[in-house]
Amino acid sequence: MGRRTTEPAISWLMQAALARSRLISLAAGFTDNPSLPVAATRAALNHILRSAETGQLALQYGSTAGDPVLRPLTAEHLRKLDAQSSSFSAPGLKLRTRTKDEDEKQYSPERLLITSGSQQLLYMTAEALCDEGDIVLVEDPTYFVYLGIVQSRGLRARGVRLERDGLDLAHLEKVLQSLKRSGDLHRVKLFYLVSYFQNPTGVTTGFEKKRGILKLLKRFERAAGHPIYLLEDAAYRELCFHPQTSGRDASPRRPRSSRRDDSAVPLSALAVPGAPERVIYAGTFSKPFATGARVGYGLLPEPLFTAVKRIKGNHDFGTANLLQKFFARALASGACERQVARLQKRYAHKARVMRRAIEKYFPARVEWREPAGGLYFWARLPKNIPTGIKSQVFQTALKHDVLYVPGELCYADDPTRKKPNHEMRISFGSASEKDIHEGIKRLGAVLNQCVK
Repeated sequence: MGRRTTEPAISWLMQAALARSRLISLAAGFTDNPSLPVAATRAALNHILRSAETGQLALQYGSTAGDPVLRPLTAEHLRKLDAQSSSFSAPGLKLRTRTKDEDEKQYSPERLLITSGSQQLLYMTAEALCDEGDIVLVEDPTYFVYLGIVQSRGLRARGVRLERDGLDLAHLEKVLQSLKRSGDLHRVKLFYLVSYFQNPTGVTTGFEKKRGILKLLKRFERAAGHPIYLLEDAAYRELCFHPQTSGRDASPRRPRSSRRDDSAVPLSALAVPGAPERVIYAGTFSKPFATGARVGYGLLPEPLFTAVKRIKGNHDFGTANLLQKFFARALASGACERQVARLQKRYAHKARVMRRAIEKYFPARVEWREPAGGLYFWARLPKNIPTGIKSQVFQTALKHDVLYVPGELCYADDPTRKKPNHEMRISFGSASEKDIHEGIKRLGAVLNQCVK
């Protein structure tokens, strides 16, 4: 595995940004520096360390599964998120009322694992479920850091197309049928879905499509001979721009821009009947609070929860106990909720700054999608103009001191289709408003030169 594992693309992109002082990075998904909650963090840590008793508890080892206060608080946090999503669901959405026992099972803290960022959960899930040569299904395109896990573990990936409102269910069925015919269905272990404001495209998969995904996976399980899990990566869920509206935007659009999805914060797959047996939910406190405080969590079915917990015991004995005590305090005091509200406004503003710059500087032949949350714009050039690392566009952008993520990095090595190479991910997360405007201006100059 050590020989097989290559350097993650994100490492090179981050290194390039650090090595060139004039370079404006619109690549790495760093979060906004001025909005990091220094005062709230200091207050919470002071509260924890104010006495020897609470301080010593926080500075000692904890349990592998996680802090006994943080786990139920996190489970309740998930329950509240789905309750909020349910209250703003599209008219006509039919949801079966769960019994109290079903609801408790759905969000049970007993099957919730606290991790060192959600990235650790993604890795340990692959470690627990997949042998070398097994197949994971992913969106096409998908989170390219997850593709690094796939490559490192010696797995194969098959891509399933995205539509404006999320996954293409008809294409998922086609892919599963193809794997069944080829005799490879028994190697399929899970479907990996970045469900909210997807990294990289900004697309959100609605609740009905999540229900459809689970229905299809269940239908093919008998032929596979084992459960096929849905891994829902909800890292950007809280970073919606309009949490209490439909997400509509009445401002005018140029024809090359896509409107944001109408359903900004749909229910998670945890709300689908039967979810406790098949849904792995990966969440994080890093993106909606502070990325330097690396704490994530997962809600997993049995026996997968027990298997992953044992693997985590071999990894690190348990997530940093001080950080867990900190987030328990931040959740209980409302600091997390206040920070989320602050970030929603901040990122909505920065997205508008980027949108206006794109409208001003990008050539008309470049298509782009405006997000309703998250940190990214997704732009598509004409198919005959590559954007990869060795392309004229990328190399010219570097000469102009601006950096983006080439879209080809976000596509799995799927032998059934040619990997697209004419797209780019552009992040407004860490750059200042001034750098967003200047970076898009520089990138626009490159695109106007290359896109005739």
